[in-house]
Amino acid sequence: MNGEVEIFGRAPDGTPVEKIVISNGGATASLISWGASLQDFRVKGIDHPLVLGSSVLEPYFEQMRYNGAIAGRVANRIKDGTATLDGKSYRFDRNENGVTTLHGGADGSSNLVWTIADRGATHCRFALRMADGLAGFPGNLDVAVTYMITDDGTLRLEIEAETDAPTFCNFAHHSYWNLDGAADLSNHTLTVHADRYLAVDERLIPQGAPKPVDGTRFDFREPQPVIQPDAEPLDHNFCCFDAPSDDLRELAILSTPDLALHIRSTEPGFQVYDGARMDTTPAAGLTGMPYGPYAGIALEPQRWPDGPNRPEFPTVILRPGETYRQISEFRITDATETS
Repeated sequence: MNGEVEIFGRAPDGTPVEKIVISNGGATASLISWGASLQDFRVKGIDHPLVLGSSVLEPYFEQMRYNGAIAGRVANRIKDGTATLDGKSYRFDRNENGVTTLHGGADGSSNLVWTIADRGATHCRFALRMADGLAGFPGNLDVAVTYMITDDGTLRLEIEAETDAPTFCNFAHHSYWNLDGAADLSNHTLTVHADRYLAVDERLIPQGAPKPVDGTRFDFREPQPVIQPDAEPLDHNFCCFDAPSDDLRELAILSTPDLALHIRSTEPGFQVYDGARMDTTPAAGLTGMPYGPYAGIALEPQRWPDGPNRPEFPTVILRPGETYRQISEFRITDATETS
């Protein structure tokens, strides 16, 4: 039943991982406390899942490490796993090729068991304390994410965090979307409301200031195919705005001939990863088969990457007495609807 909790599995240390199902407005979300993750999402009248996930817990430890999770305390990448805050240098867990810090390190929020703090038929609130020094980050950080489904079937996420010492904070929801249930995204187009993007180096670290999308592979201001075989793979941040907003603004639309996913957020950045490197073998996904390249696309409202080292980017610094707050919405419509 909606709002009821069951045991989905156990974390590597034996901690129970819980699952809860919420629904409203013809949409149903299955959530698990590992990474506060969206494990499954469906809408009435569509017989396949709209996100990539697993029906068992173990793949989330490895092959599907970030699927559907809340990534942080600093989502995306930090160059060389180091940064300076208030004159003090910090070294973080370099969990990507021993060089880069990715999604808060190996003990980031996507790889921890959250607590269900509140729940009901249409909502669930997860809470987590990230200890001072975890993965090298300063400050005890208390973070909570509330998933809710509104009366029109919109999946709404509200993320809040507070700290007892100056720290870095930038969370992102990391679901992979596939709207038609096919093996890849061949029938998907993407629109992104951004006229600038961040070019990256071989380690996917931003190079310099934002660049115009005009005349580049990254111009998605009009719908473009997600898969472009002769183009550079997508794992880039689109600079939608220069600062977080108090209001929700539409960032992007993912479309197939039948469905469209509208994404709105308060966040100024929008990371897009097209899944080109995906391979979950031997772990099977919700379709019963492993996921391969381009099986799903990660669409992540967030602050811009490498924010701890880039003071000119939207700030990722959180101080005592402040509250980090993000709201993002994911709404499925018929492809013929315009908003």
